[in-house]
Amino acid sequence: MQIINDEYYMGLALDMAERAQGQTDINPVVGCVVVKDGAVVGVGTHLKRGTGHAEVHALNMAGDAAEGSTAYVTLEPCSHFGKTPPCAQRLIKEKVKRVVVACEDPNPQVAGTGFEMLRQAGIEVVTGVLRERALKLNEKFIKYITTGFPYITLKTATTLDGKIATRTGDSKWISNEKAREIVHTLRHRHQGIMVGVDTVIADNPELTTRLSVEGISPTRIVVDSTLRIPLDSKLVQDGLARTIVVTTDEADTAKDAALTASGVTVVRCGTGPRVNLSAAMKKLGELEIGSVLLEGGGRLNGSMLEARLVDRVQLFLAPTIVGGIGTAGSFTFDGVEKMSEAIRLTELEVEMVGTDNISVSGVPVWPSA
Repeated sequence: MQIINDEYYMGLALDMAERAQGQTDINPVVGCVVVKDGAVVGVGTHLKRGTGHAEVHALNMAGDAAEGSTAYVTLEPCSHFGKTPPCAQRLIKEKVKRVVVACEDPNPQVAGTGFEMLRQAGIEVVTGVLRERALKLNEKFIKYITTGFPYITLKTATTLDGKIATRTGDSKWISNEKAREIVHTLRHRHQGIMVGVDTVIADNPELTTRLSVEGISPTRIVVDSTLRIPLDSKLVQDGLARTIVVTTDEADTAKDAALTASGVTVVRCGTGPRVNLSAAMKKLGELEIGSVLLEGGGRLNGSMLEARLVDRVQLFLAPTIVGGIGTAGSFTFDGVEKMSEAIRLTELEVEMVGTDNISVSGVPVWPSA
């Protein structure tokens, strides 16, 4: 039997927040549960950027029962006027007696001021309940709001011998159907999806979210140093989602104009011959893209790892061996000389996907040198 305490109600709030992943744009996902006399009287989740926050929805549901209640919130209530009024003020107005919060808001506009506002109003504030779970849930938001750079998840599917295609270039399908469903969920939960231009030329992909229920398609980002992307490609013509092409300062201006006329945003980053990936990620952040799912080939994956721009690796391993001398692998870069210099994954999560794929996810750690 599960004991009903602060962790129990905070768990409910976190469950609600988790289900809104992908819907809140650059905003965090937040859940709120209002409890009065041992009963849940209000629940709420932040559903969309610019709309009411979780506390507002929960307090609206609670009505008069909010007075003297305890509010469980997964992130520090905001204290500033943004697209919506401060949630801390709303909690004070409704005469909530106690506020239990999972973690502080790293946004410099908040950063403890929400707690202080509540305490000054005489409200008891408890912090740190299920904090680690709350921080992990909003790891994309935290990276973006504290650095200005998007959170990057590198996704790849590989054979047992580390290949992402056969010697003829065939790659359909390395992963199984269940793994591909997970990938589309990942697309829904990221604001951008990034590939190299070679992928566009070879596959002419749509790079949209395709689930059994309606999902949100991310902004499509193509790294293309010389603007080789075909003007008749789906990413340029279909209008299914926003498309950004990242290129160099020397790229052809006529092709730039043609892409722009087709509705594509062209971003120039670096003097060439290759895109400056760090500058590109900074620019994406300025364009309010707070998270990116990298579905690149070996060269782009390797370059992003070399630049230390990857925050998480999500690898799907299939029980197949295809061989092939020089056949494309998941990570193509100069490599290290010693095993002690290898990039390692920490915080590992390993699980079976379907009957024959293995999911390996972790945070990359680079050698100090």
